[in-house]
Amino acid sequence: MTPTFHDTIAAIPARQWDALAGPQPFLQHAFLLALETCGCVGGESGWQPLYAVLAADGELIAAMPLFLKDHSWGEYVFDWAWADASERAGLPYYPKLLSAIPFTPVPGPRLLARNEAARQVLLEAVMALVRRSGLSGFHCLFPLASEQACLASAGFLCRSGVQFHWMNRGYRDYTDFLAVLNHDKRKKLRQERRKVADAGVVVQRKSGAEISREDWAFFSLCYQRTYREHRSTPYLNLEFFLSLGEHLAGHCLLVLALRDGQPIAAALNLFDGQRLYGRYWGALEYVPNLHFELCYHQGIEFAIERGLAVFEGGAQGEHKLARGFEAVATQSWHWLANPELMAAVGRFLDREGQGIAHYLHELDERAPFRDPSGA
Repeated sequence: MTPTFHDTIAAIPARQWDALAGPQPFLQHAFLLALETCGCVGGESGWQPLYAVLAADGELIAAMPLFLKDHSWGEYVFDWAWADASERAGLPYYPKLLSAIPFTPVPGPRLLARNEAARQVLLEAVMALVRRSGLSGFHCLFPLASEQACLASAGFLCRSGVQFHWMNRGYRDYTDFLAVLNHDKRKKLRQERRKVADAGVVVQRKSGAEISREDWAFFSLCYQRTYREHRSTPYLNLEFFLSLGEHLAGHCLLVLALRDGQPIAAALNLFDGQRLYGRYWGALEYVPNLHFELCYHQGIEFAIERGLAVFEGGAQGEHKLARGFEAVATQSWHWLANPELMAAVGRFLDREGQGIAHYLHELDERAPFRDPSGA
């Protein structure tokens, strides 16, 4: 078994990579390659690909999506305070090594492997690279629970976070879902949807080949506008979205809002056989409650129709609770080369973890579901 590192996923056979990656669209070879070829990573982006693979007899048996980072943007697990403390102590924090999907806070496989032995060998090879390269540390964001024991045994620190996911409990339709909510929440969601319809908005859902080049261009316009309104630079571009539509159309759900026959807003989701992943949205004009309709209500309806088990609503957003989402814990794992910084971060994570546990408990108490007694 020979570990190797590649500065482009194009050097790795797509068939072999996808066989390890599984069905999640964000890990597909085509998705990661599009990020490179469209200039979203690499170059001056601060995301330098460095894919790790382990092969035996010419076949991949383990792999990791890796990036050398010159900053901490686009990660959704914030370590700016750690970077600041490191720099003030005279210890460069960047570059660091990161295992994650760029700009995508979606839990999923990170240490892709056919078996535990291969996973362990590859992780040891990556750790050896970190040490001999003088990198400040190695960070693995949102890995699967089945991969976390390997990281813990390698001395990584665990950091907890919170996301909001909608769970499909076998609902027949959207009305069936509403029935499990308490009266006030049920009434609120009906009012939200009625106000959008009363504003003359017609909603369309498109997936696969139904999404045209013009649809992608309109969505990209909405996406770019949203970032500008938040005084941010968009990570993705029209070329990337067109590539997504060409190579992964079967994983794409585009929700469009039209008024007087003209599109005014759009939301993009990706999905596989089990989950729907809410990603981006934007609007060219303001309509009350339109964000909730396109980003939550339509996604819930689609998940029920397709029999999907979970709808991941993206990072942050307590307002999702009122729309039937539930708070779930997420994990990221961190190893820092400097022992003093590692110890300080460990103490911080102990305190932060207690706060996260308390926060999750509070969120559970605010869940919008009916009392089981029928109240």
